[in-house]
Amino acid sequence: MQTCSICHTQSPDTAQYCLNCQADLSEFSIANVALKQFQKNPRVTRVYLSIAADSCPVCQQMQGAYPKDKAPKLPLPGCSHSEGCRCFYVPMLDEIYP
Repeated sequence: MQTCSICHTQSPDTAQYCLNCQADLSEFSIANVALKQFQKNPRVTRVYLSIAADSCPVCQQMQGAYPKDKAPKLPLPGCSHSEGCRCFYVPMLDEIYP
C-alpha cells in the first residue's frame, strides 16, 4: 500500500494517483517524499532499504544499502505480498552531530 503525503489516504501499489485527492503518488507518496528529503540532506550518505520479516522474494532480494541517488523507487515493481510492498527507507549518516 502507498500512503499519500498530502491527505494520508492509502492506495494500492498499482495506483498512480491517490484514490482520495488524485495526487501523483510517484511524487507525493510518503516513501518518495522521504527519499527526496534524504537525497537533499548532505549528512545522509546512503539509504538502507528495510523490509518486513515476511516480505516477498522480490523485496528480500532488494534489501540493503544503496547510494542515495541509486535507491530503488517504492513500491518495488514485482512485489507479490498480499498487503503490497511494505518496504521503507532508512537514512544512513556519516555523522550524527556537527
